[in-house]
Amino acid sequence: MEYTHFDQNGNAVMVDVSDKIETKRTAVARGSIRMSRECYEKIKNQDMKKGDVLGVARIAGIMGAKKTSELIPLCHILNLTSVTVDFIMQEESCSVTAVCEAKTTGKTGVEMEALTGVQIALLTIYDMCKAVDKTMEIYGVCLCSKSGGKSGDVVYRLPEGE
Repeated sequence: MEYTHFDQNGNAVMVDVSDKIETKRTAVARGSIRMSRECYEKIKNQDMKKGDVLGVARIAGIMGAKKTSELIPLCHILNLTSVTVDFIMQEESCSVTAVCEAKTTGKTGVEMEALTGVQIALLTIYDMCKAVDKTMEIYGVCLCSKSGGKSGDVVYRLPEGE
């Protein structure tokens, strides 16, 4: 078996993408955080002592996506052309779903950037709300779709119950 992130001597290397064609690339990832009713209502009503939880989490998610190559050792530095983070409030389950879309025109995909953006947004919600609910649970983080590159457009199966 040939590994892409190791050379012939077993040393870790960044994949060489210099011969790849630049294409428009997009990736969408999502994940959720479940919390107590009290915590959910405080977020919904913007009544958390630390401020606008979702506003801060949106900025954090965008910043996280932009710093992906600094966090994931062999990830390429990408010139992102767009990153968005949106939230879906789910009243019945007292959860918030974060959705991150990352775009670039380049030689490698933006899946890791979208996934990192979601995770950082969810961790920021956790951090801003932990004084109210220490039992929050992050779950269901997944790549929803990607487009561009050799493999083209791919839509992934969502987690059970989503």
